[in-house]
Amino acid sequence: MIDKRWCIRLLALGLVLGITGFAHVTSPQGTSARMTFAHEISTQADADATVTVVSRNIYLGADVGSALELLPDMPAAAQLMWEQVAATDFSRRAPLLAAELAADAPDVVAIQEATTWECRPTLFGSSTVVFDFLAQLLEATQDTGVEYVLASAGDRTAMNPGYSIPALPFLTTVRDPETFQPLFGTDSAACGFTIGDALLVRADRADDVRDVGQGDYSTIYSIVPVLFEIDRGYVWIDLMVGAGEVRFVTTHLESLWSEGSTPVNAEQALELVEVVDGWGMPSVVMGDFNSDPRDPRPLTEPNPGLQPDATTDCRAQVENPSEATARAECSPYWTMVRAGFRDAGPDALDPLNATWGSSPLLAGPDPDRLAQAPNNPFGYTDRLDYVFTSAGIEVVESSLVSATWPTPEGLWECTDAQQVENADLAATIMGVELPRAFCLPTDHVGVRARLTIPEPAVAAQDDNRLPVLSWLIILGVIAALSGLISWWAIRRSSLER
Repeated sequence: MIDKRWCIRLLALGLVLGITGFAHVTSPQGTSARMTFAHEISTQADADATVTVVSRNIYLGADVGSALELLPDMPAAAQLMWEQVAATDFSRRAPLLAAELAADAPDVVAIQEATTWECRPTLFGSSTVVFDFLAQLLEATQDTGVEYVLASAGDRTAMNPGYSIPALPFLTTVRDPETFQPLFGTDSAACGFTIGDALLVRADRADDVRDVGQGDYSTIYSIVPVLFEIDRGYVWIDLMVGAGEVRFVTTHLESLWSEGSTPVNAEQALELVEVVDGWGMPSVVMGDFNSDPRDPRPLTEPNPGLQPDATTDCRAQVENPSEATARAECSPYWTMVRAGFRDAGPDALDPLNATWGSSPLLAGPDPDRLAQAPNNPFGYTDRLDYVFTSAGIEVVESSLVSATWPTPEGLWECTDAQQVENADLAATIMGVELPRAFCLPTDHVGVRARLTIPEPAVAAQDDNRLPVLSWLIILGVIAALSGLISWWAIRRSSLER
């Protein structure tokens, strides 16, 4: 026999489920209010779902490759790097980089080589931060009127420290009385550095960051196995863009490689693709991939940047490669493209869009490489920096971000003897005259892209919740109907009696 109490419960349940679902659909505060005001929200999404990004390698200040050539003489390598850091003075470079950001005010900035230099004067003393490039850059943006902050969510910040060389007394001790006397009262100190990746957001977008995370690649380059390995990784943020979240990523793939084997950065790119694909959300991947589309370079072609060349494991790249014809197995660039990511541009195969090739001291192009860059007026030889977008994200426009040496605008006057010598030699090769030596703000050209997230793609994350609300209404109707049918059956039975 049907219990009347169950009829009442079913009716009540139906009313609760139906009202709850309807309230979520119609409430202006509810996630699904977008369904009721479809035209209004669509118009708003069209206006808000545009975002501008910049990828910028700000340069650790010294040439690691030149230092490695001095090994196993660690003190000599350390002294070379420290002198280059002093000559490439980040306190002079930071305001120029900040001014570049202020000129276009991108929403998100991907930073590579965010470097901290630490020193200690004694064997047992603690290390002191002498230079913090990221902190200096952020402070410089405050003076431009367009402030940037390190993206964060809760207690997590969008900074992934990569590899480091610790301050090791005797092994990495360097001499610099001008710097160390005021700090330590000594002429020398052991110094080391940590180099990492970071994501900045314009200060007015800080509250739009919803989440932050990072990861490290399992494939690493070992200079001295276990003792000296170069860790690389990535960091990401989820940022509200229009009506939904988009994930922004910055990474810096390995530059060093060993002859006769697959480049480490190619393996890292495969890891990155697998991770990003697994997220299943709109993504923008930016950074220094240390990969030119022409790599692996045929042995018969110029290779001024000493990029990976053809080996037994890696066949030479085809001439004029495209998505359809390129050999991707040893190329991070083509690995990304083949995986469905779009290079936001500008055209990576055009020599005019090369992004690397300056001298380690930033005093214009490297003279040795300059002769091998006939099609680039500024002496850049390789394209290494990119903005990649996942399917559904539209590229409105893209451009390079850089001062144009030797034009003084955006440059700083440098006075180190080696910088002056390099600038004079480069100017002579280029057939120009310099009144003084000028230096670049960093050794890479940046990449800027303005992107649009189509309204359906942005709203997809919220649309995924709509079936739940629909089911609430459906279940409510079913419960209410069941209650009514049961009540009718009881009513009829009692009348028949």
